[in-house]
Amino acid sequence: MTVTDLTLSEARHQLQNGDITSVELTRAYLERIEQLDEQIKAFLTVTADIALEMAAAADNSRADGEDTPLLGIPLAIKDVLCTESVPTTAASRLLEGYMPPYTATAVQRLFEAGAVMLGKTNTDEFAMGSSTENSGYFPTHNPWDTTRVPGGSSGGSAAAIAARMALGALGTDTGGSVRAPGSFCGVVALKPSYGRVSRFGLIAFASSLDSVGAMGNRVEDVADILQVMAGYDERDSTSIKDDVPNLKAKIDSGVKGLRIGIPQEYFVGGVQSAVEEAVRIAIDHLESLGAELVEVNLPHTEYSLPAYYLIATAEASANLARFDGVRYGVRKSSGELWSMYKSTRGDGFGPEVKRRIMLGTYALSAGYYDAYYLKAQKVRTLIKRDFDAAFEQVDVLAAPTMPTTAFPIGEKSEDPLQMYMTDVFTLASSLAGLCGISLPCGFDEQNLPVGLQLMGAPLRESSLLQVANAYEQSTE
Repeated sequence: MTVTDLTLSEARHQLQNGDITSVELTRAYLERIEQLDEQIKAFLTVTADIALEMAAAADNSRADGEDTPLLGIPLAIKDVLCTESVPTTAASRLLEGYMPPYTATAVQRLFEAGAVMLGKTNTDEFAMGSSTENSGYFPTHNPWDTTRVPGGSSGGSAAAIAARMALGALGTDTGGSVRAPGSFCGVVALKPSYGRVSRFGLIAFASSLDSVGAMGNRVEDVADILQVMAGYDERDSTSIKDDVPNLKAKIDSGVKGLRIGIPQEYFVGGVQSAVEEAVRIAIDHLESLGAELVEVNLPHTEYSLPAYYLIATAEASANLARFDGVRYGVRKSSGELWSMYKSTRGDGFGPEVKRRIMLGTYALSAGYYDAYYLKAQKVRTLIKRDFDAAFEQVDVLAAPTMPTTAFPIGEKSEDPLQMYMTDVFTLASSLAGLCGISLPCGFDEQNLPVGLQLMGAPLRESSLLQVANAYEQSTE
């Protein structure tokens, strides 16, 4: 076993015992990035010099008696989270070369805990996509099969972990963008409750949906990352003021006596047979560990896709209006104002971003606002009520993360509706502000990973981690 095969917790123990230094660990990951990333293309920017400086600082802190769960741990950061004086492009040509003057709160908290930044990972442009094919620079490849997508939009982060080019990573999840690549790449991906982690410094896609999530090789790893970055931030008006509990307090408590809901709407036609089989075996295994399985219904699930793509695109239309060539990123023309707007946004945004801006602008336009955006918000309320009723009966919900395993690059890129359908099992929980986790639960006949999705009520991350860890620790 090489050091890059370690889990985050294993690496932490070796650092604490003096078996390895953070500089040595970081160098090992930088060398692996150099060896593999030309093929995987997980990173947009590799910050080697900064990483080694941070690693040396972590070693000095440990020598002085300091210690935190992330001290000296090399992580990757999705390139929609601002990092001061380090390129932050949201994988868009429009922001090529942009250097933020500040660091996102979630990232800053990792830095303060001694984490090491290896670099910024690739994503669908402005986090709009399900495959990381919409990056303005290049697609990322799935390490399990490089002819296939890693999922999106946090595909770079998931691929970096799966290829052992980082011990963990930050991603973002608006409608499944942490959980989907977690499933496709066979890593653990945790979406916290909306408002649990500050969005300050996150380049916004849809402000009422965006969440900063944690990704890693093990359940304990993502718990450690979330524990550090969660908590109230006065600079984010949607940040929840509740104190963050010890997220690992119950992680080893098992599932005996817990009630796990099985939503019938998530086991329907169109699900790949190998995916349904693996997920049902995983659920049966949880029952064998002492959990009680309860069938539940979420009757408005079928409306989650249209509701999401009205709300998310409307908010994207408003959020991306600021990228006009005046203050941020690339300016394409020095001519008259409207000409500059047109050429900057026309050349700078990719096709998928343009599609979503146009959809959102239409949904918000006079005469259509009530018919589309307002109605979608009403449906969102119904979806949330479905989940509220379900969580009165059960502790967590269990379902597939994705309806299929990773699909070939290019297979769905010309059919936006088919691409949107891939997130059908993750959208509803995002609309309801729930927490969710995807963890590996098996493989299909082509040896591609299958993800088990667990969903919890708002601020119930501890319950998710408890169930996920029980499954992980009792299986291979």
